[in-house]
Amino acid sequence: MSAEETDQDNPQRRASAVAKAFLMKSSTKTNTNLYDHLTQVLLKILDERPLDAVDVFEDISRDVKRMQYVDKQSTLRDLREENPAETLAQLQRALFNRQEEQEDELVEPALPNLSEVGFHLEQIGVGLGREELQRVFLALKQLVETHSVPRCRFWGKILGTENNYIIVEAEYREGEEEEEQSAEERFGEGDHEEKEETEDLQDLLPESTYKPPPVVPIEAPGTGTNKYVYYVCKEPGFPWTRLPAVTPAQICTARLIRKFFTGRLDAPVMSYPPFPGNEANYLRAQIARISGGTQVSPQGFYQFKEEEGNEEDEVSQDSYEVNPDFEGLSAVKLAESLSTWVHHTQHILQQGRCTWVNLTLKAEELNEEGEEEREEEPEEAEPEMGPPLLTPLSQDAELFNTAPWTLRISSSLTPEHAVAFVRSNLWPGAYAYATGKKFENIYIGWGLKYAGEGYSPPVPPPPQREYASGPEITEALDPVVEEEQALKDALEEQEAAREEMEEEEEEDEDD
Repeated sequence: MSAEETDQDNPQRRASAVAKAFLMKSSTKTNTNLYDHLTQVLLKILDERPLDAVDVFEDISRDVKRMQYVDKQSTLRDLREENPAETLAQLQRALFNRQEEQEDELVEPALPNLSEVGFHLEQIGVGLGREELQRVFLALKQLVETHSVPRCRFWGKILGTENNYIIVEAEYREGEEEEEQSAEERFGEGDHEEKEETEDLQDLLPESTYKPPPVVPIEAPGTGTNKYVYYVCKEPGFPWTRLPAVTPAQICTARLIRKFFTGRLDAPVMSYPPFPGNEANYLRAQIARISGGTQVSPQGFYQFKEEEGNEEDEVSQDSYEVNPDFEGLSAVKLAESLSTWVHHTQHILQQGRCTWVNLTLKAEELNEEGEEEREEEPEEAEPEMGPPLLTPLSQDAELFNTAPWTLRISSSLTPEHAVAFVRSNLWPGAYAYATGKKFENIYIGWGLKYAGEGYSPPVPPPPQREYASGPEITEALDPVVEEEQALKDALEEQEAAREEMEEEEEEDEDD
Protein backbone atom coordinates (compact mmCIF):
# COMPACT_ATOMS: atom_id res chain seq x y z
CA MET A 1 0.00 0.00 0.00
CA SER A 2 1.33 3.38 -0.94
CA ALA A 3 1.72 6.33 1.37
CA GLU A 4 -0.94 8.32 -0.52
CA GLU A 5 -3.62 5.64 0.10
CA THR A 6 -2.86 5.52 3.83
CA ASP A 7 -3.16 9.28 3.99
CA GLN A 8 -6.59 9.05 2.34
CA ASP A 9 -7.79 6.23 4.65
CA ASN A 10 -6.71 7.86 7.86
CA PRO A 11 -9.18 10.79 7.63
CA GLN A 12 -12.03 8.29 6.88
CA ARG A 13 -11.09 6.15 9.81
CA ARG A 14 -10.87 9.17 12.00
CA ALA A 15 -14.31 10.34 10.89
CA SER A 16 -15.70 6.84 11.45
CA ALA A 17 -14.23 6.72 14.91
CA VAL A 18 -15.56 10.18 15.74
CA ALA A 19 -19.03 9.25 14.47
CA LYS A 20 -19.05 6.00 16.47
CA ALA A 21 -17.94 7.83 19.56
CA PHE A 22 -20.75 10.32 19.07
CA LEU A 23 -23.32 7.52 18.66
CA MET A 24 -22.03 5.75 21.79
CA LYS A 25 -22.40 8.85 23.89
CA SER A 26 -24.79 8.07 26.76
CA SER A 27 -27.99 10.00 27.18
CA THR A 28 -28.35 12.47 30.02
CA LYS A 29 -31.76 11.03 30.98
CA THR A 30 -31.00 7.34 30.68
CA ASN A 31 -27.98 5.09 30.67
CA THR A 32 -28.51 4.03 27.02
CA ASN A 33 -26.85 5.36 23.83
CA LEU A 34 -27.93 5.62 20.21
CA TYR A 35 -25.41 3.09 18.92
CA ASP A 36 -26.68 0.29 21.15
CA HIS A 37 -30.28 1.27 20.51
CA LEU A 38 -29.88 1.15 16.72
CA THR A 39 -28.08 -2.16 17.04
CA GLN A 40 -30.96 -3.68 19.02
CA VAL A 41 -33.54 -2.26 16.62
CA LEU A 42 -31.75 -3.68 13.59
CA LEU A 43 -31.35 -7.08 15.26
CA LYS A 44 -35.03 -7.18 16.08
CA ILE A 45 -35.93 -6.24 12.50
CA LEU A 46 -33.68 -8.99 11.15
CA ASP A 47 -35.19 -11.51 13.59
CA GLU A 48 -38.83 -10.63 12.96
CA ARG A 49 -38.46 -9.54 9.30
CA PRO A 50 -41.65 -7.42 9.06
CA LEU A 51 -43.13 -6.67 5.60
CA ASP A 52 -43.04 -2.88 5.88
CA ALA A 53 -39.93 -2.30 7.97
CA VAL A 54 -39.79 1.39 7.11
CA ASP A 55 -43.36 2.00 8.26
CA VAL A 56 -42.99 0.13 11.56
CA PHE A 57 -39.46 1.31 12.33
CA GLU A 58 -40.68 3.86 14.89
CA ASP A 59 -42.92 1.28 16.58
CA ILE A 60 -40.06 -1.20 16.83
CA SER A 61 -37.82 1.51 18.26
CA ARG A 62 -40.45 2.34 20.86
CA ASP A 63 -40.85 -1.33 21.82
CA VAL A 64 -37.09 -1.69 22.27
CA LYS A 65 -37.07 1.31 24.58
CA ARG A 66 -39.95 -0.12 26.58
CA MET A 67 -38.15 -3.41 27.01
CA GLN A 68 -35.19 -1.59 28.50
CA TYR A 69 -37.32 0.23 31.06
CA VAL A 70 -39.46 -2.75 32.20
CA ASP A 71 -38.91 -3.29 35.91
CA LYS A 72 -37.72 -6.82 36.34
CA GLN A 73 -38.76 -6.80 40.04
CA SER A 74 -42.45 -6.12 40.44
CA THR A 75 -43.59 -3.63 43.04
CA LEU A 76 -46.26 -6.14 44.16
CA ARG A 77 -44.99 -8.59 46.76
CA ASP A 78 -45.72 -12.28 46.51
CA LEU A 79 -48.02 -13.76 49.10
CA ARG A 80 -45.70 -15.17 51.71
CA GLU A 81 -46.56 -18.56 53.15
CA GLU A 82 -46.90 -18.67 56.89
CA ASN A 83 -44.60 -21.02 58.75
CA PRO A 84 -45.90 -23.26 61.55
CA ALA A 85 -44.72 -20.81 64.22
CA GLU A 86 -46.80 -17.97 62.76
CA THR A 87 -49.83 -20.22 62.39
CA LEU A 88 -49.55 -21.23 66.02
CA ALA A 89 -49.19 -17.59 67.03
CA GLN A 90 -52.41 -16.71 65.21
CA LEU A 91 -54.25 -19.50 67.04
CA GLN A 92 -52.85 -18.47 70.41
CA ARG A 93 -53.73 -14.86 69.80
CA ALA A 94 -57.32 -15.59 70.77
CA LEU A 95 -56.15 -16.77 74.19
CA PHE A 96 -55.04 -13.27 75.10
CA ASN A 97 -58.37 -11.62 74.36
CA ARG A 98 -59.89 -10.35 77.58
CA GLN A 99 -63.51 -11.14 78.29
CA GLU A 100 -64.77 -8.69 80.86
CA GLU A 101 -68.29 -10.07 81.01
CA GLN A 102 -67.41 -13.27 82.82
CA GLU A 103 -68.68 -14.60 86.11
CA ASP A 104 -65.78 -14.77 88.54
CA GLU A 105 -67.66 -17.19 90.76
CA LEU A 106 -67.54 -19.84 88.02
CA VAL A 107 -64.01 -19.33 86.72
CA GLU A 108 -61.94 -18.84 89.87
CA PRO A 109 -62.68 -22.17 91.64
CA ALA A 110 -62.50 -24.12 88.38
CA LEU A 111 -59.02 -23.00 87.35
CA PRO A 112 -55.86 -24.03 89.18
CA ASN A 113 -53.18 -21.51 90.12
CA LEU A 114 -50.61 -22.57 87.53
CA SER A 115 -48.34 -19.65 88.36
CA GLU A 116 -47.86 -21.00 91.86
CA VAL A 117 -47.55 -24.55 90.58
CA GLY A 118 -44.95 -23.47 88.03
CA PHE A 119 -42.95 -21.68 90.73
CA HIS A 120 -42.71 -24.81 92.87
CA LEU A 121 -41.93 -26.96 89.84
CA GLU A 122 -38.99 -24.69 89.08
CA GLN A 123 -37.64 -25.35 92.55
CA ILE A 124 -37.43 -29.08 91.84
CA GLY A 125 -36.18 -28.64 88.27
CA VAL A 126 -39.32 -29.80 86.50
CA GLY A 127 -41.84 -27.98 84.33
CA LEU A 128 -42.62 -26.50 80.96
CA GLY A 129 -41.24 -23.01 81.51
CA ARG A 130 -43.05 -19.86 82.52
CA GLU A 131 -44.03 -18.79 79.03
CA GLU A 132 -45.51 -22.13 77.97
CA LEU A 133 -47.17 -22.63 81.35
CA GLN A 134 -48.87 -19.26 81.00
CA ARG A 135 -50.24 -20.27 77.60
CA VAL A 136 -51.46 -23.54 79.11
CA PHE A 137 -53.27 -21.57 81.82
CA LEU A 138 -55.03 -19.44 79.20
CA ALA A 139 -55.96 -22.61 77.31
CA LEU A 140 -57.44 -24.04 80.53
CA LYS A 141 -59.47 -20.88 80.90
CA GLN A 142 -60.76 -21.32 77.36
CA LEU A 143 -61.66 -24.95 78.13
CA VAL A 144 -63.67 -23.96 81.20
CA GLU A 145 -65.57 -21.31 79.25
CA THR A 146 -66.35 -23.44 76.18
CA HIS A 147 -67.06 -26.84 77.79
CA SER A 148 -68.56 -25.69 81.11
CA VAL A 149 -66.10 -27.77 83.12
CA PRO A 150 -66.86 -27.50 86.86
CA ARG A 151 -63.26 -28.01 87.96
CA CYS A 152 -60.06 -29.00 86.15
CA ARG A 153 -56.39 -29.67 86.81
CA PHE A 154 -53.33 -29.62 84.59
CA TRP A 155 -52.45 -33.32 84.45
CA GLY A 156 -49.27 -33.06 82.37
CA LYS A 157 -47.81 -33.44 78.92
CA ILE A 158 -47.12 -36.62 76.94
CA LEU A 159 -44.58 -36.35 74.15
CA GLY A 160 -45.10 -37.80 70.68
CA THR A 161 -43.10 -38.36 67.52
CA GLU A 162 -45.12 -35.82 65.48
CA ASN A 163 -47.07 -33.79 68.04
CA ASN A 164 -47.41 -33.65 71.81
CA TYR A 165 -50.46 -33.98 74.04
CA ILE A 166 -51.36 -31.40 76.70
CA ILE A 167 -53.69 -33.19 79.10
CA VAL A 168 -56.24 -31.72 81.49
CA GLU A 169 -58.09 -33.68 84.16
CA ALA A 170 -61.65 -32.53 84.82
CA GLU A 171 -64.37 -33.61 87.21
CA TYR A 172 -67.25 -35.62 85.84
CA ARG A 173 -70.56 -33.85 85.33
CA GLU A 174 -73.87 -35.50 86.14
CA GLY A 175 -75.47 -34.91 82.74
CA GLU A 176 -72.65 -36.53 80.77
CA GLU A 177 -73.52 -40.02 82.03
CA GLU A 178 -77.03 -39.86 80.56
CA GLU A 179 -75.69 -38.72 77.20
CA GLU A 180 -73.21 -41.59 77.02
CA GLN A 181 -75.81 -44.16 78.06
CA SER A 182 -78.29 -42.95 75.45
CA ALA A 183 -75.59 -43.18 72.78
CA GLU A 184 -74.70 -46.71 73.87
CA GLU A 185 -78.37 -47.72 73.82
CA ARG A 186 -78.80 -46.43 70.28
CA PHE A 187 -75.67 -48.27 69.24
CA GLY A 188 -76.86 -51.45 70.95
CA GLU A 189 -80.29 -51.33 69.28
CA GLY A 190 -78.69 -51.24 65.85
CA ASP A 191 -76.49 -54.18 66.71
CA HIS A 192 -79.48 -56.14 67.98
CA GLU A 193 -81.37 -55.64 64.73
CA GLU A 194 -78.35 -56.72 62.70
CA LYS A 195 -77.93 -59.81 64.88
CA GLU A 196 -81.56 -60.80 64.33
CA GLU A 197 -81.09 -60.57 60.56
CA THR A 198 -77.92 -62.63 60.64
CA GLU A 199 -79.54 -65.24 62.92
CA ASP A 200 -82.34 -65.75 60.40
CA LEU A 201 -79.77 -66.41 57.68
CA GLN A 202 -77.69 -68.73 59.84
CA ASP A 203 -80.49 -71.04 61.01
CA LEU A 204 -79.44 -73.75 58.60
CA LEU A 205 -75.74 -73.53 59.45
CA PRO A 206 -74.22 -75.67 62.23
CA GLU A 207 -73.75 -73.88 65.52
CA SER A 208 -70.33 -73.59 67.05
CA THR A 209 -69.81 -75.02 70.52
CA TYR A 210 -67.13 -72.44 71.36
CA LYS A 211 -68.12 -69.97 74.05
CA PRO A 212 -65.92 -66.88 74.38
CA PRO A 213 -64.94 -65.83 77.88
CA PRO A 214 -67.19 -63.22 79.46
CA VAL A 215 -66.20 -59.63 78.78
CA VAL A 216 -65.12 -57.62 81.79
CA PRO A 217 -67.68 -54.81 82.10
CA ILE A 218 -66.56 -51.22 81.92
CA GLU A 219 -66.62 -49.17 85.10
CA ALA A 220 -69.38 -46.63 85.40
CA PRO A 221 -68.60 -42.97 84.69
CA GLY A 222 -67.39 -41.17 87.77
CA THR A 223 -65.98 -44.32 89.38
CA GLY A 224 -62.75 -46.29 89.22
CA THR A 225 -60.67 -45.74 86.11
CA ASN A 226 -63.41 -43.48 84.69
CA LYS A 227 -63.62 -41.26 87.75
CA TYR A 228 -62.38 -38.21 85.83
CA VAL A 229 -62.76 -36.88 82.31
CA TYR A 230 -59.67 -35.96 80.29
CA TYR A 231 -59.27 -33.35 77.56
CA VAL A 232 -56.25 -33.09 75.27
CA CYS A 233 -54.87 -30.70 72.66
CA LYS A 234 -51.66 -30.47 70.65
CA GLU A 235 -50.73 -26.92 71.64
CA PRO A 236 -52.41 -24.12 73.62
CA GLY A 237 -54.87 -22.50 71.26
CA PHE A 238 -55.86 -25.67 69.41
CA PRO A 239 -59.35 -27.06 70.05
CA TRP A 240 -59.76 -29.38 73.02
CA THR A 241 -60.76 -32.99 72.43
CA ARG A 242 -62.42 -35.13 75.07
CA LEU A 243 -61.00 -38.64 75.37
CA PRO A 244 -63.43 -41.59 75.49
CA ALA A 245 -63.96 -43.73 78.56
CA VAL A 246 -61.42 -46.49 79.09
CA THR A 247 -62.35 -50.18 79.09
CA PRO A 248 -60.70 -53.03 81.03
CA ALA A 249 -59.68 -54.71 77.77
CA GLN A 250 -57.79 -51.60 76.67
CA ILE A 251 -55.91 -51.39 79.97
CA CYS A 252 -54.98 -55.08 79.90
CA THR A 253 -53.71 -54.83 76.33
CA ALA A 254 -51.79 -51.61 77.04
CA ARG A 255 -49.85 -53.52 79.70
CA LEU A 256 -48.60 -55.97 77.07
CA ILE A 257 -47.46 -53.50 74.40
CA ARG A 258 -44.93 -50.69 74.26
CA LYS A 259 -45.72 -48.04 71.69
CA PHE A 260 -44.68 -44.42 71.20
CA PHE A 261 -47.40 -41.87 70.57
CA THR A 262 -47.58 -40.13 67.21
CA GLY A 263 -49.61 -37.11 68.30
CA ARG A 264 -52.61 -37.99 66.10
CA LEU A 265 -55.66 -39.23 68.01
CA ASP A 266 -57.08 -41.07 65.00
CA ALA A 267 -53.85 -42.94 64.27
CA PRO A 268 -54.13 -46.76 64.40
CA VAL A 269 -52.15 -48.67 67.02
CA MET A 270 -50.23 -51.39 65.19
CA SER A 271 -49.12 -53.85 67.83
CA TYR A 272 -49.30 -57.41 69.06
CA PRO A 273 -51.52 -58.29 70.82
CA PRO A 274 -53.91 -56.15 68.76
CA PHE A 275 -55.05 -53.09 70.67
CA PRO A 276 -58.85 -52.61 70.76
CA GLY A 277 -59.00 -49.01 69.56
CA ASN A 278 -57.01 -46.16 68.09
CA GLU A 279 -54.43 -43.85 69.65
CA ALA A 280 -57.08 -41.89 71.55
CA ASN A 281 -58.06 -45.06 73.42
CA TYR A 282 -54.41 -46.01 73.95
CA LEU A 283 -53.69 -42.54 75.35
CA ARG A 284 -56.65 -42.83 77.72
CA ALA A 285 -55.46 -46.25 78.91
CA GLN A 286 -51.95 -44.97 79.60
CA ILE A 287 -53.35 -41.98 81.49
CA ALA A 288 -55.35 -44.34 83.70
CA ARG A 289 -52.28 -46.49 84.37
CA ILE A 290 -50.04 -43.52 85.15
CA SER A 291 -52.65 -41.93 87.43
CA GLY A 292 -53.25 -45.20 89.26
CA GLY A 293 -49.57 -45.64 90.06
CA THR A 294 -48.20 -42.11 90.55
CA GLN A 295 -50.96 -39.91 92.05
CA VAL A 296 -49.69 -39.39 95.63
CA SER A 297 -50.15 -36.87 98.43
CA PRO A 298 -48.70 -36.17 101.91
CA GLN A 299 -49.95 -38.45 104.64
CA GLY A 300 -52.89 -36.92 106.51
CA PHE A 301 -54.01 -34.56 103.73
CA TYR A 302 -56.93 -36.89 102.90
CA GLN A 303 -59.08 -38.98 105.19
CA PHE A 304 -61.80 -41.57 104.62
CA LYS A 305 -65.35 -40.31 104.50
CA GLU A 306 -67.45 -41.08 107.53
CA GLU A 307 -70.80 -42.24 106.18
CA GLU A 308 -73.67 -42.93 108.55
CA GLY A 309 -74.75 -46.56 108.67
CA ASN A 310 -71.59 -47.81 106.99
CA GLU A 311 -70.35 -50.82 108.96
CA GLU A 312 -67.76 -52.00 106.46
CA ASP A 313 -64.07 -52.22 107.23
CA GLU A 314 -61.80 -49.27 106.56
CA VAL A 315 -59.87 -51.21 103.91
CA SER A 316 -62.94 -51.49 101.68
CA GLN A 317 -63.53 -47.76 101.67
CA ASP A 318 -63.06 -46.29 98.23
CA SER A 319 -63.85 -42.63 98.88
CA TYR A 320 -62.00 -39.94 100.75
CA GLU A 321 -62.20 -36.25 101.53
CA VAL A 322 -59.84 -33.44 102.48
CA ASN A 323 -58.86 -33.49 106.12
CA PRO A 324 -59.75 -30.08 107.57
CA ASP A 325 -57.41 -30.67 110.54
CA PHE A 326 -54.34 -31.23 108.39
CA GLU A 327 -51.65 -28.77 109.44
CA GLY A 328 -49.02 -29.73 106.89
CA LEU A 329 -45.67 -31.45 107.15
CA SER A 330 -42.26 -29.86 106.93
CA ALA A 331 -40.09 -30.48 103.90
CA VAL A 332 -37.46 -32.16 106.06
CA LYS A 333 -39.97 -34.66 107.43
CA LEU A 334 -41.42 -35.36 103.99
CA ALA A 335 -37.92 -36.03 102.64
CA GLU A 336 -36.97 -38.45 105.40
CA SER A 337 -39.17 -41.44 104.57
CA LEU A 338 -41.59 -42.66 101.92
CA SER A 339 -44.06 -43.46 104.69
CA THR A 340 -45.03 -39.78 104.76
CA TRP A 341 -46.47 -40.09 101.22
CA VAL A 342 -49.59 -42.11 100.34
CA HIS A 343 -51.53 -43.13 97.22
CA HIS A 344 -54.88 -41.37 96.86
CA THR A 345 -55.90 -43.09 93.61
CA GLN A 346 -57.34 -46.60 93.47
CA HIS A 347 -55.07 -49.40 92.33
CA ILE A 348 -55.94 -51.00 88.97
CA LEU A 349 -56.41 -54.77 89.33
CA GLN A 350 -55.39 -57.44 86.83
CA GLN A 351 -58.92 -57.31 85.41
CA GLY A 352 -58.33 -53.75 84.26
CA ARG A 353 -60.75 -52.36 86.84
CA CYS A 354 -60.40 -50.77 90.25
CA THR A 355 -63.19 -52.89 91.71
CA TRP A 356 -63.25 -56.66 91.17
CA VAL A 357 -66.23 -58.21 89.38
CA ASN A 358 -67.17 -61.90 89.53
CA LEU A 359 -67.21 -63.16 85.94
CA THR A 360 -68.43 -66.65 86.89
CA LEU A 361 -71.75 -65.27 88.09
CA LYS A 362 -72.11 -63.32 84.89
CA ALA A 363 -71.41 -66.47 82.86
CA GLU A 364 -74.13 -68.33 84.78
CA GLU A 365 -76.63 -65.60 83.98
CA LEU A 366 -75.79 -65.79 80.28
CA ASN A 367 -75.85 -69.61 80.19
CA GLU A 368 -79.44 -70.83 79.69
CA GLU A 369 -78.89 -74.13 77.91
CA GLY A 370 -79.21 -76.56 80.81
CA GLU A 371 -78.12 -77.56 84.28
CA GLU A 372 -75.55 -80.06 83.02
CA GLU A 373 -73.39 -77.34 81.52
CA ARG A 374 -73.69 -75.26 84.68
CA GLU A 375 -72.31 -78.13 86.74
CA GLU A 376 -69.23 -78.29 84.51
CA GLU A 377 -68.35 -74.64 85.15
CA PRO A 378 -65.44 -73.94 87.54
CA GLU A 379 -65.96 -72.96 91.11
CA GLU A 380 -66.41 -69.37 92.13
CA ALA A 381 -63.16 -67.42 91.74
CA GLU A 382 -61.53 -65.74 94.67
CA PRO A 383 -62.02 -61.97 94.66
CA GLU A 384 -58.92 -60.00 93.79
CA MET A 385 -57.94 -57.39 96.32
CA GLY A 386 -55.49 -54.59 95.65
CA PRO A 387 -53.79 -52.27 98.09
CA PRO A 388 -56.31 -50.00 99.82
CA LEU A 389 -56.46 -46.27 99.40
CA LEU A 390 -54.03 -44.06 101.30
CA THR A 391 -51.36 -46.78 101.32
CA PRO A 392 -47.83 -45.47 102.05
CA LEU A 393 -45.29 -45.48 99.24
CA SER A 394 -42.94 -47.53 101.37
CA GLN A 395 -45.10 -50.59 100.63
CA ASP A 396 -44.65 -50.34 96.85
CA ALA A 397 -42.83 -53.28 95.29
CA GLU A 398 -39.59 -53.01 93.33
CA LEU A 399 -39.40 -53.67 89.60
CA PHE A 400 -36.26 -54.99 87.88
CA ASN A 401 -34.30 -54.43 91.10
CA THR A 402 -35.18 -50.73 90.91
CA ALA A 403 -36.69 -48.77 93.76
CA PRO A 404 -40.14 -47.46 92.78
CA TRP A 405 -39.58 -43.94 94.17
CA THR A 406 -36.79 -41.44 94.71
CA LEU A 407 -37.20 -38.95 97.55
CA ARG A 408 -35.51 -35.54 97.38
CA ILE A 409 -35.58 -32.00 98.76
CA SER A 410 -35.09 -28.89 96.61
CA SER A 411 -32.50 -27.27 98.90
CA SER A 412 -30.62 -28.67 101.88
CA LEU A 413 -29.12 -25.26 102.72
CA THR A 414 -32.47 -23.61 103.48
CA PRO A 415 -34.79 -26.52 104.37
CA GLU A 416 -37.33 -24.22 106.03
CA HIS A 417 -38.13 -22.74 102.61
CA ALA A 418 -37.45 -25.86 100.52
CA VAL A 419 -39.87 -28.10 98.64
CA ALA A 420 -39.98 -31.87 99.13
CA PHE A 421 -40.74 -34.02 96.13
CA VAL A 422 -40.81 -37.63 94.99
CA ARG A 423 -39.96 -38.97 91.53
CA SER A 424 -41.35 -42.19 90.13
CA ASN A 425 -38.75 -44.59 88.75
CA LEU A 426 -41.36 -46.94 87.29
CA TRP A 427 -43.04 -44.19 85.30
CA PRO A 428 -40.22 -41.78 84.31
CA GLY A 429 -41.61 -38.27 84.14
CA ALA A 430 -44.03 -38.49 87.10
CA TYR A 431 -43.35 -36.05 89.95
CA ALA A 432 -45.15 -34.93 93.08
CA TYR A 433 -44.16 -32.06 95.36
CA ALA A 434 -45.44 -30.80 98.69
CA THR A 435 -44.84 -27.63 100.65
CA GLY A 436 -46.86 -26.71 103.70
CA LYS A 437 -50.50 -27.62 103.10
CA LYS A 438 -50.19 -27.72 99.33
CA PHE A 439 -49.13 -30.45 96.95
CA GLU A 440 -49.41 -31.23 93.24
CA ASN A 441 -48.81 -34.11 90.82
CA ILE A 442 -47.58 -33.73 87.26
CA TYR A 443 -46.35 -35.98 84.47
CA ILE A 444 -44.09 -34.91 81.60
CA GLY A 445 -42.74 -37.80 79.57
CA TRP A 446 -43.28 -40.29 76.77
CA GLY A 447 -46.09 -42.20 78.49
CA LEU A 448 -44.13 -45.46 78.77
CA LYS A 449 -43.37 -47.54 81.83
CA TYR A 450 -39.85 -48.55 82.82
CA ALA A 451 -39.07 -51.87 81.10
CA GLY A 452 -35.67 -52.69 82.57
CA GLU A 453 -32.60 -53.28 80.45
CA GLY A 454 -34.54 -54.46 77.41
CA TYR A 455 -38.09 -55.01 76.26
CA SER A 456 -39.20 -58.34 74.82
CA PRO A 457 -42.60 -58.32 73.11
CA PRO A 458 -44.93 -61.21 73.95
CA VAL A 459 -44.70 -64.23 71.68
CA PRO A 460 -47.76 -65.54 69.83
CA PRO A 461 -49.73 -68.28 71.63
CA PRO A 462 -48.95 -71.94 70.78
CA PRO A 463 -50.94 -73.42 67.91
CA GLN A 464 -54.06 -75.38 68.76
CA ARG A 465 -53.84 -79.14 69.01
CA GLU A 466 -55.21 -81.43 66.37
CA TYR A 467 -58.63 -82.97 66.95
CA ALA A 468 -58.35 -86.17 68.98
CA SER A 469 -58.54 -89.32 66.84
CA GLY A 470 -61.43 -91.69 67.52
CA PRO A 471 -63.65 -94.25 65.84
CA GLU A 472 -66.27 -91.63 65.04
CA ILE A 473 -63.86 -89.69 62.80
CA THR A 474 -61.40 -92.42 61.75
CA GLU A 475 -61.81 -93.37 58.10
CA ALA A 476 -62.37 -97.15 57.59
CA LEU A 477 -62.15 -99.40 54.54
CA ASP A 478 -65.34 -100.35 52.70
CA PRO A 479 -66.43 -104.00 53.35
CA VAL A 480 -66.44 -106.58 50.57
CA VAL A 481 -69.57 -108.52 49.45
CA GLU A 482 -68.77 -111.56 51.61
CA GLU A 483 -68.43 -109.40 54.73
CA GLU A 484 -71.71 -107.64 54.02
CA GLN A 485 -73.49 -110.99 53.54
CA ALA A 486 -72.01 -112.37 56.77
CA LEU A 487 -73.15 -109.27 58.69
CA LYS A 488 -76.61 -109.55 57.18
CA ASP A 489 -76.91 -113.23 58.21
CA ALA A 490 -75.78 -112.41 61.73
CA LEU A 491 -78.35 -109.64 62.07
CA GLU A 492 -81.11 -111.99 60.80
CA GLU A 493 -80.14 -114.62 63.35
CA GLN A 494 -80.24 -112.05 66.15
CA GLU A 495 -83.66 -110.87 65.00
CA ALA A 496 -84.97 -114.45 64.87
CA ALA A 497 -83.62 -115.19 68.34
CA ARG A 498 -85.25 -112.07 69.72
CA GLU A 499 -88.62 -113.00 68.21
CA GLU A 500 -88.44 -116.50 69.72
CA MET A 501 -87.73 -115.04 73.15
CA GLU A 502 -90.69 -112.71 72.85
CA GLU A 503 -93.02 -115.58 71.88
CA GLU A 504 -91.84 -117.67 74.84
CA GLU A 505 -92.44 -114.75 77.21
CA GLU A 506 -96.01 -114.31 75.84
CA GLU A 507 -96.76 -118.04 76.32
CA ASP A 508 -95.53 -117.88 79.89
CA GLU A 509 -97.78 -114.92 80.61
CA ASP A 510 -100.83 -116.73 79.14
CA ASP A 511 -100.18 -119.78 81.37
